Amino acid sequence: MRTTAFAAVAVIAGAALTACGSDSGTTDAGSGGGGGTDAKVAFLMPDLASTRYELQDKPLFEAKMKELCSGCSVIYQNADSDAAKQQQQANSALAQGVKAIVLDPVDSAAAATIVKTAQAQNVPVIAYDRPIPATPADYYISFDNEKIGSMIGQSLVDHLKAEKIEGGLLQVNGSPTDAAAGLIKKGIHSAIDPSGHKLLAEYDTPDWQPEKAQTWVSGQITQFGDKIVGVVAANDGTAGGTIAAFKAAGGKVPPVTGNDAETAAAQRIISGDQYNTISKPIKIVAEAAATVAWDFVQGNKPEGKTTLYDTPSELFVPTVVTKENIKEVLFDSGIMKASEVCTGAYAKGCAELDIK
Repeated sequence: MRTTAFAAVAVIAGAALTACGSDSGTTDAGSGGGGGTDAKVAFLMPDLASTRYELQDKPLFEAKMKELCSGCSVIYQNADSDAAKQQQQANSALAQGVKAIVLDPVDSAAAATIVKTAQAQNVPVIAYDRPIPATPADYYISFDNEKIGSMIGQSLVDHLKAEKIEGGLLQVNGSPTDAAAGLIKKGIHSAIDPSGHKLLAEYDTPDWQPEKAQTWVSGQITQFGDKIVGVVAANDGTAGGTIAAFKAAGGKVPPVTGNDAETAAAQRIISGDQYNTISKPIKIVAEAAATVAWDFVQGNKPEGKTTLYDTPSELFVPTVVTKENIKEVLFDSGIMKASEVCTGAYAKGCAELDIK
C-alpha cells in the first residue's frame, strides 16, 4: 500500500501500454500507421455525481487519443445516471459511424444491450471502470475494484485495532446497478466480516448519490448513536454524504473511508474529517483505454492480462491514501497541486503536513 506514487505510476502505465499489444502506440494520422486515421471513437461516461468524469477521464482520454491519432475525433457523452439516456447516446454514436465505444455503464445489466447492438455492427466495446457481466465486452479496463474494497476496509480495521477502538460499523455501498460497486462491496466484506467489529447496517446507494447516502446514514445515527465507530463508504461522494450526516447530528465524526481521491476528499483527509481514500490515477486507465481503442480501430485485437466475466481485462492495483502518506502519494507525485487543494481552511492542515 505504501508503494511510492512515482514507481507505481511508471510500472502500471508501462504495463498498460504493453498489454495493448500494438506496435503503433504513437502512430499519428500523418505517419501512415494503419487504417482509421480519421476515425470516430465514443467515450460514454455514466454520471455527474462523481466529478472525475468531467474533470479527469474526459480530457485525459481525449488527449491520449489525439496523441495516438491526430485525425481521430472523440464523441463524448455523459448519461447523468440515466441508463435509457446512455442507450440513446450509444445509438447516436453508432449512427455517427464510431469505430469503437469506450463505455462506463450506468447500469451494468442494461449495458448488455449496448454491447450486443454495437457488436452486431462490428463495433468493439471497451468496458471502462465498471464491468458488463451479462454480455462480454471486447475488453475491460479498470482498477481492481474488489481489491479496492478490501484495501479501504482493511485500512479502517487496522486503524481501529491500532487505536484500540471497539464497536460497530456501517457500510455505505455504491449503486446496486453498478457491477463495479458489487465488486467493491464484496471486497469490503472480505475485510470487515472477520474483523470482530459488528456490521450494524449496510446500504446500496442508488446512483452513488451523496445526498441519499447522507439521508440513510442520518437514520443510522439516530438508531445506533455512538455504537458506530467507523464507516466504510465505497467512494468519496458517499463518504462526503456520510460525513455531512455526522456533522449535522452534532456528534463526533468517526473514521470514514473513501475511494477516487477527489479533491474534496483530499481536503477532508487533510482536515481530519475523512480517514482514507484510494488513489487510482485516472491517467493510467484513461490512456490505456485510448490505446486499446486505437488498437481496435486499426483492426488489432489486444490481449488482456487477465479475464473477468469472460472479457479480456487489464486490472490495475491502486494505493490507499491516509493523512500519513497523502503528501507522498498525491502531491509529491504531481497528481494534485497544493495551490488547488490547500485553500482557505485547509491551508493550516497542509502546512502541518508540509504540503506545498
